[in-house]
Amino acid sequence: MGKFRFRKKRKRKPRIPREIPIRTMIPNLITLLAAASGITSIRYSCQEHWRPAVVAILIACVLDGLDGSVARMLRSTSKLGAQLDSLADFVSFGVAPALLMYFWIMQVVSPESFAYDLRGLFWALALFHAMCCAFRLARFNVMLDAGPTQPYWKHFFMGLPAPGGAGILMTPIVWQLHTESTAIQSPWVGCAMLVVCGILMASRAPTISAKHLRIPAKRVVPVLLAVMFAIGMLVSQFWLTLGVIGLLYLASIPLCGIWFLRLRRRHEAQQKVNLKRAVEHADFEQSPVNIGFR
Repeated sequence: MGKFRFRKKRKRKPRIPREIPIRTMIPNLITLLAAASGITSIRYSCQEHWRPAVVAILIACVLDGLDGSVARMLRSTSKLGAQLDSLADFVSFGVAPALLMYFWIMQVVSPESFAYDLRGLFWALALFHAMCCAFRLARFNVMLDAGPTQPYWKHFFMGLPAPGGAGILMTPIVWQLHTESTAIQSPWVGCAMLVVCGILMASRAPTISAKHLRIPAKRVVPVLLAVMFAIGMLVSQFWLTLGVIGLLYLASIPLCGIWFLRLRRRHEAQQKVNLKRAVEHADFEQSPVNIGFR
């Protein structure tokens, strides 16, 4: 019997496919294009070309919205794509807008002004905005598997999304490009926007999410007309329309907070009612009268 030994079956290693379909590479290519657009914005910001710098970040926003939809449509989602998307978002919506705002501030800071001695503060606030964006993206990755389960979170993001933070941060620059006036180009306006957008991204404040929004059938036509009007305004008055959209998005944050609190109170009240009914039902089942009829 010593000669006969049972051989353990070796586990077969999973075969690595030698050929990868091109469709699985398309979402990652779109993500890389978004990162390249953000890096291009940094180049234009260093050269003080504000219009192409803003447009490059806007292109990154559009590509960031496309890569996830394309991946789901082609059924080519992967962990690599999720991590690559976060890195691209950090470059395009964290680093690029912070540098854009910093160089925009420094353009009007002369050596004779009081703000010239605060150059270190301006750079620190730009770093603060970029680090808040990194924190927001890291928290988002963690919450993909264990996010808030309460139903009232369905229509909201936890914190300001990275593309939304970049859009709000660029709003003063957009208005300055529209009015072509240096009155808006103030270091204090830029510092305030860096602080506000950074705090909103790192906070747990509820902001609007359009993923689960539903439009009533009777309001489809008005919504389509409003969208067509917005597209027409973007074609005719591009910078003005972008500035208005940025202000409306910023104003929607406190309104979303009020809506969120109402939904949470309604949910908590319904939970109390359900708990009270469950306790009454349990007491009824265990009452002596009810037991006697069994």
